[in-house]
Amino acid sequence: MPLYASAYAGFDARDQVRRETYGNDVGQSGWTTTDELDHFAELLGLGAQSHLLDVGCGSGGPALYLSEKTGAHVLGVDALEEGISTATRLAQERGLVDHARFVQIDATEALPFADDSFDAVISIDAMCHLPNRLAVLSEWHRVTSSGARVLFTDPTIVTGLVTAAEIAVRSAIGFYVFSAESVNERLLAEAGFDLLNRLDVTENMAEVAGRWRDARARFRDELVADEGNETFEGVQKFLETCTLLARERRLTRHAYLAKRA
Repeated sequence: MPLYASAYAGFDARDQVRRETYGNDVGQSGWTTTDELDHFAELLGLGAQSHLLDVGCGSGGPALYLSEKTGAHVLGVDALEEGISTATRLAQERGLVDHARFVQIDATEALPFADDSFDAVISIDAMCHLPNRLAVLSEWHRVTSSGARVLFTDPTIVTGLVTAAEIAVRSAIGFYVFSAESVNERLLAEAGFDLLNRLDVTENMAEVAGRWRDARARFRDELVADEGNETFEGVQKFLETCTLLARERRLTRHAYLAKRA
């Protein structure tokens, strides 16, 4: 899908769209900004001695940013080969191969890492794609050390009335799992984590989705030539729905910070 592909391949108009969408474009996808990543790094206590697992790392933008910013050693995992190959290349280009490594792994399955391998886990806007969430969180518990902090964002929390048509549009570009506010808290506890904080980060989603939609509209001709009118209109409808649901707080985004018990 073009919405995801834009994180992996260069294209002049799309590059400009990304700059207008994110401000500081570090190769992220989804609804995060570098200001938000800075805050998450503080919450996780990342530093030069940290070993961070990034689940759903995409093309590695946030992982590389956090490694450069904090000095942390990062291992990113993602199911898409395109993302992993791009992330690996970028790590080499930035001289970060000793601090950042990327592996193609399906995060819904058992992770090929030893117990107590990491002291922090981050996952940005990827949990909404993982249906077997308790098993995923249990694996995070296994591969983290005692006292480790984990943080993930979930952008598909239903907090109002959402129509079937809106759900269909919101989930049109991939596989999504929608949930209630308390579900993630319960699953974290069942997996052996103590919840430290739940942050409402819906505004970031609303702002990013709105800027993304508006930037794409300004480059309509170039994008239609690249991706076709049907795809262009479909992505615009997706972003418009994301913006509306977030603005009206019917579909919200939360960040969950927890500590390994």
